Amino acid sequence: MFTEQQPTKPAQGVSARSLAARITANVVRNSLSLEAAFQASVQPALRDASLVRALCYGVLRWHHLLQWQADELLTRPLKRGDVELAALIRIGLYQLQWLRVPDHAAVSATVSAADSLGKTNAKGLVNAVLRRFIRERKRLAQQIIKIPEAAMSHPSWMLAKVKEDWPEEWLDIINANNGPPPMWLRVNARQGTRERYLASLGAAGVTTQPVDGPSSAILLSEPQAMSTLPGFADGEVSVQDAAAQLAVGFLDLEPGQRILDACAAPGGKSAHILESHPGISELVALDRDPDRLAVMSTEFERLKLEGTVVHGDATHPTDWWDGQLFDRILLDAPCSALGVIRRHPDIKVLRRSGDIAQVLINQRALFKTLWTLLSPGGRLVYSTCTILKEENQHQIQWFLEETPTARSPTSQAWNSRQILPGEANMDGFYYACIEKSG
Repeated sequence: MFTEQQPTKPAQGVSARSLAARITANVVRNSLSLEAAFQASVQPALRDASLVRALCYGVLRWHHLLQWQADELLTRPLKRGDVELAALIRIGLYQLQWLRVPDHAAVSATVSAADSLGKTNAKGLVNAVLRRFIRERKRLAQQIIKIPEAAMSHPSWMLAKVKEDWPEEWLDIINANNGPPPMWLRVNARQGTRERYLASLGAAGVTTQPVDGPSSAILLSEPQAMSTLPGFADGEVSVQDAAAQLAVGFLDLEPGQRILDACAAPGGKSAHILESHPGISELVALDRDPDRLAVMSTEFERLKLEGTVVHGDATHPTDWWDGQLFDRILLDAPCSALGVIRRHPDIKVLRRSGDIAQVLINQRALFKTLWTLLSPGGRLVYSTCTILKEENQHQIQWFLEETPTARSPTSQAWNSRQILPGEANMDGFYYACIEKSG
């Protein structure tokens, strides 16, 4: 069984447990992303709000393991509609294994939380399941080894796909997925250098780790609240994984070029382009989600950047395109996102194997449409945050074979790169460059 280090948490009130149960039940029942479930919940000013997030992320990270344990410990299955009760039981089991809370305190607080959920009649059941786990945890640990989906806390179809594509690395990938993510920063090159910002962090008592990556990237030793970062409010720095920061290098930008970020929101890569290459003529940041575009515009304001933010669907350019070709196009394509599971553990609960087929269709539609907007001699950079070859290498091979004007560039050492989760502490990302002849 994999282990996960969590910060020490005191046995705080029941409100955190009940709210975490409601949020994670909303993810499971309504197929909402965790962030959407957070936004949909009514969250009062809890003094233990950090515990709510820790519980939600941890319970979804270990969902398959916890659900197997719950099924083993229940004398009969819960009713189909008892989603919040099931979530509360998983929360109790999670605390007993990963939070440094005394067993008796974790059990007591979780049982009391049943009242807040309107499940007073189930308090005895919750108590019995958790106390049985305490007595039988050794037996469960021995049995779970035989159940890969539970032991590795991934759905079986996902384990199979990862193992098929990465037979030598698959176990490292799964381990990385089950760990907490590191916190990377991107220094705003318009406002200072990495060395200068490292000095600011040191003066603030924030420690960092050595990195060999983009010149804008900083890896913190421990995650920090964004509001506590020096100069954050003034736009000196942003939070962005180092793998995402590699996009700018693959674009190979030059002054005077017109750039399209075709699936831009929430805008991290667009902002990095503007920060690092002020000499470009224009950046068009396109997305079809107006709410995410609003977030991007706000972020541009914080960073003191100017870009052309456009609401539109990249596969329907007649609705938004002005007819002027682009020298560079970044296609950060919608994907299965299996490379960022450690940041979004709800992916393991929400994603289905059948989703991949539609993802591939959408990616190919984006390829075909955006290629017509690229100027001869221009470059398209294809990017995903997944590790599945059918979404990455196989898509590039298909497009090169289908498109006479497409070719892999010969002007740089890396035409493509697959980063696996945890590699150099980065998220899983894929990049490939395609140039247009003529």
